[in-house]
Amino acid sequence: MTALVRMRLAGFVQTGRAAAPLLAALVVLSILYGGGQAQAGEAYGVSAAILFAVLAWQTKILLDVEPDVQRRLGRVALGTARETAAGVVAALLAGLPVILVALVLPWLVGGVTTPGRGDPPLAEGVALGVWAHLLLLLPAVALGALSSRAVSVQTARGLAVLVGGVVLAVVLGLKQSPAPWLAPPLMTTARDTVGGADLAAVLVTTGWGLAWAALAFAGYAGLRRGRP
Repeated sequence: MTALVRMRLAGFVQTGRAAAPLLAALVVLSILYGGGQAQAGEAYGVSAAILFAVLAWQTKILLDVEPDVQRRLGRVALGTARETAAGVVAALLAGLPVILVALVLPWLVGGVTTPGRGDPPLAEGVALGVWAHLLLLLPAVALGALSSRAVSVQTARGLAVLVGGVVLAVVLGLKQSPAPWLAPPLMTTARDTVGGADLAAVLVTTGWGLAWAALAFAGYAGLRRGRP
């Protein structure tokens, strides 16, 4: 399985398809931090929410770049479960450099302000930012996988799943939403990073995000088993 993960990452990078989502991340983050300085936790929380769509799109690109015949050969050699898992692992690893860029960029462009009296410590804000990005990486990869060609078959259907999932995650994440649990904790994670850490809120949001991602990955695995 490790060899298949490496092959998918190599194909993603060597074909140049990795450049598009990375460039998109740089553009949206530059616009975000161009609006002025913010506390580390608040800035990183918004950054994580914005990158959700980029990481989901990147996952779709990574999984779609592999030819159908090559994917089927991987299923024959490794079995459906391991071949499916290899794609998910490759997508998670591909998301880490994007997250690293998101964590470093605000310091390069002066997007983070020094904490004042009564503000949360800088280390606490950074820790919350790392937590927010890593937590939302999981549902982003799950959504991207569900929109991939191996599941959706048709390009239009895959784009509808991707765009619709991102829009629903934002709409259902609003405070007035009657059913926020139907979507990953996109907006909730961003709100949890404002004003310092609340351990209870962080734990609840973490459990929510992990549970949503687990169900989405289970659905992806089930759909993959049903596809030739």
